[in-house]
Amino acid sequence: MLQQLLAGSLEDAATRRQQRPFAEVEAEALARPVALDVLEALAPAEHIKVIAEVKRASPSRGDLAEIAEPRTLAAQYEAGGASVVSVLTEERKFKGSLADLEDVRKAVSIPVLRKDFIGDEYQLLEARAAGADLALLIVAALPQATLERLYAFTRELGMTPLVETHSASEVARAVDLGSQLIGVNARDLSTFELDRDLFGRVADQIPAGVIRVAESAVLDVADVQHYREAGADVVLVGEALVTNDPIATLSSYLSV
Repeated sequence: MLQQLLAGSLEDAATRRQQRPFAEVEAEALARPVALDVLEALAPAEHIKVIAEVKRASPSRGDLAEIAEPRTLAAQYEAGGASVVSVLTEERKFKGSLADLEDVRKAVSIPVLRKDFIGDEYQLLEARAAGADLALLIVAALPQATLERLYAFTRELGMTPLVETHSASEVARAVDLGSQLIGVNARDLSTFELDRDLFGRVADQIPAGVIRVAESAVLDVADVQHYREAGADVVLVGEALVTNDPIATLSSYLSV
């Protein structure tokens, strides 16, 4: 499933590239104001921090929410205390778009994450051109040489890479990159099964000073507390926020 998602995203990017050539998107990306300081925004604090996600659907759950105006939801996230807004831009299974990212960027003053299945430089240029301050790189989807190349290119554009892992060996690969922001996703992107305890099993492999992000399997305050006790600095949450009152839900999480 992961390779299918990556292939689909790359195919869609290739279609967009026919309409907007590499050089055009590169010029737009380089003309953007300097990206916001993500590491400062997510720096460890007394309470957990939250990356709040604009998420319409997923392969495992289907449709989650009608989000007519991503900017409105993102503004609620910022008002509710989120540190970063994540925008799913994958079109086929998650029903997102780069237009959603651009809409969100105009509405918030906090950093914005492009969450997608990224496999080439063009997608990173698109992210920066649309206003993203950080971009997701999934270790499981990329050979190490490609991961290293895309990690370096993300930083060249001034963005921060969020390097997502799903196992101890993938955490080791992320650490080898020198990543300062490492996510551990409880959802296996091959089977879509959840393992909430995965974070706790690998957290000690993430060096001190690196920001630890727990992704997926966050539904209530108990889940946030579970991750916090296991060493998470940040939780990334989508489904629970788009299916409940976002401000009230964020408030409950930020008490942890």
